[in-house]
Amino acid sequence: MRFVKRHSLVEFVYHSAVSYKPPITLTYFWNFGVLALFCLVIQLVTGIFLAMHYVASPEHAFNSVEHIMRDVNYGWLIRYLHANGASMFFLVVYVHIFRGLYYGSYMYPRQILWCTGVIILLIMILTAFMGYVLPWGQMSYWAATVITNLASAVPYIGDYIVYWLWGGFSVGGPTLNRFFSFHYLMPFILTALVIGHILILHEVKSNNPIGINSPDHVQFTPYYTIKDVFGLVIFWLFFSVFLYYYPNLLGHTDNYIKANPMVTPSHIVPEWYFLPFYAILRSVPDKLGGVVLLLASILVLLALPFYSNSKVRSSAFRSLHKIFFWFFFSTCLILGWIGGKNIEPPFYFIGQAATFFYFFYLLAIIPGIIYLENIFWKRK
Repeated sequence: MRFVKRHSLVEFVYHSAVSYKPPITLTYFWNFGVLALFCLVIQLVTGIFLAMHYVASPEHAFNSVEHIMRDVNYGWLIRYLHANGASMFFLVVYVHIFRGLYYGSYMYPRQILWCTGVIILLIMILTAFMGYVLPWGQMSYWAATVITNLASAVPYIGDYIVYWLWGGFSVGGPTLNRFFSFHYLMPFILTALVIGHILILHEVKSNNPIGINSPDHVQFTPYYTIKDVFGLVIFWLFFSVFLYYYPNLLGHTDNYIKANPMVTPSHIVPEWYFLPFYAILRSVPDKLGGVVLLLASILVLLALPFYSNSKVRSSAFRSLHKIFFWFFFSTCLILGWIGGKNIEPPFYFIGQAATFFYFFYLLAIIPGIIYLENIFWKRK
């Protein structure tokens, strides 16, 4: 791949939004990259305003959030935009990823593009987790306790890592300060990665629904600009339903109770967008095994382009892969459902089966189908 040329900010914007020439066959599924960028801007702007009023201390964090909601002009709107914006951000990114899997956007020559996308997902997960701790409600406190304690599974140095994360011997003021600092910093790192992602996209060009290098291209503006604006309007209407009518639907009611280290919630669950990974973590009774599987569930996506390559990328022309893809998609939904359930039969066994198929699809089914397809095409 050629080295990405240096651009000024004006040149970058002009090339990204005006002169760039994507294939003529792109559908509305390609809108979700722009929607993800829109969500990132919302999170950055609202996060900066929230940080002006937030106090990162165990004594004042919860009350400062309530102060934002009750006393700051339009504070409730900024806070709900930020909280629900995180859910919308993950929703559009997940659709973006599944679209890439379905149409083979991870294959040559877009391996590096896919890898930067997976790294962006990983940074998003870390950023969102630290942000979830900041309101200092019951679920925030105990989710921080449970998740950070997973580092103790690392042999020999695990306990030292946990104490460093906590800044002491339990989750407290130093933990909250560190999480607030990193939560404020990491979105700017995320922005830099997104810019790099866009630059690489312009270097290797967009994939398309037919999965081949299309000779027909159109200028991004006005053809796809109009399409993206229409998609943004529809997305904003969808977002507004949660923002104005059900702002707490995607959150947990226990987070409106101030953190109490002496009272453990009956069922500790993360936000909905973490539930599939949480189900994978709990599918193994061994703590270290669960942590390894949790990390592997993301790292396997990072490795996917380097052991999977097909002459035909799009599942629109790969009937066998299309069937297994929808099984995989259903498996991810099942993992999300299992992640919100207690660890008991039959949920535990369903979670184990879904976890097995998750890895079996990515590590065996995809390369296996590509191998069979290559044999078939050679005979043709």
